[in-house]
Amino acid sequence: MCRYKYTIVIEQDEDGIYVASCPALQGCYTQGDTYEEAIANIKDAIKLHIEARKSLGEPVPLERAVEEVEINA
Repeated sequence: MCRYKYTIVIEQDEDGIYVASCPALQGCYTQGDTYEEAIANIKDAIKLHIEARKSLGEPVPLERAVEEVEINA
């Protein structure tokens, strides 16, 4: 079993729903009514995304580097 580590992005939309995505895995996103639910759901989505890639014989993208920048505007 491999261990993967990814950055996720969670945003709250105008209806109050939390939308979670994993930028390193194109098309891997989900949502939740709460922040905690969105995190749990994106973990499941990432796991399913990895399993699907493996079953198709496709490589699993690895996140190489993550940087955080702060912008004053």
